[in-house]
Amino acid sequence: MGFKGTKAEKKLNYDKKMCEMLEEYSKVLVCAADNVGSKQMQSIRKGLRPDSMVLMGKNTMMKRTIRMFSERSGSTDWLNLIPYLVGNVGLIFTKGDLKEVREEIGKYKVGAPARVGLVAPIDVVVPPGNTGLDPSQTSFFQVLNIPTKINKGTVEIIAPVELIHKGEKVGSSEAALLAKLGIRPFSYGLVIQNVYDSGSVFDPAVLDLTEEDLMGKFASGVSMVAALSLGLDYPTLAAAPHMFANAFKNVVAIALETEYSFPEADKVKEYLKDPSKFAVAAAPVAASSEAPAAAAAPAEEKKPEPEEESDEDMGFSLFD
Repeated sequence: MGFKGTKAEKKLNYDKKMCEMLEEYSKVLVCAADNVGSKQMQSIRKGLRPDSMVLMGKNTMMKRTIRMFSERSGSTDWLNLIPYLVGNVGLIFTKGDLKEVREEIGKYKVGAPARVGLVAPIDVVVPPGNTGLDPSQTSFFQVLNIPTKINKGTVEIIAPVELIHKGEKVGSSEAALLAKLGIRPFSYGLVIQNVYDSGSVFDPAVLDLTEEDLMGKFASGVSMVAALSLGLDYPTLAAAPHMFANAFKNVVAIALETEYSFPEADKVKEYLKDPSKFAVAAAPVAASSEAPAAAAAPAEEKKPEPEEESDEDMGFSLFD
């Protein structure tokens, strides 16, 4: 049961509870709780225990507690969370893996019918097929311009129809038709809007990034830094290998035009004097690649040809 007491006592109790969570946890999921029932919320609370705790309340109370806690503790990290406490939102404090907690929350979505006046969160498509309704119900389909035919004494929808578009309000005719068809097109649950982790607030889409994605983004950033450094002729760790390579090419070019030389430049000069050495250097590589193919050819040639079957092998003679 909830805490019983005066309004002032409830505020003090809520403030104390939230401050304890702010001290104990460093990761929070900010979730929208629109159209989430009390029974559904109770199931979510049970499913997230013991590593996570759900805290609901008025935004003004949560903001006030965060500000007071920041003043007492001297830390301003939690203040970054205040701008995101807008609308019907709740906080999920957790010590577990953020991605796993999000997946656990997604398990508690429940189906809901299309009620009149409700804003559709998704497109609603009526699939083709037999509806099981008798021909007297065709008026619903005619009002909504849904093509139908009578098949074996029941109404059958000929083609799929987009009944409601995302963002539109559900009308009375659409709601009545979906109820008759037994379609519950919407599902509701806690929707994660933002993620807080040790002072940083980011979009929940970041949780979907894999190590490969991070490595790819890092490599792309390094290449951009290297390109910018080379363009500005400004040395950085990312551009250093390219700068050394370019400098080496320039030194070799100078050695080719002058009498100055060094071992690496001597090799280049030898290749330029006798281009056939390029072919000699490439020959081992070509030979190694052709070796497997050459080895496979004799193997095919050595396959014994099947001998003709004799009459004796068959166990009888063709002639008596």
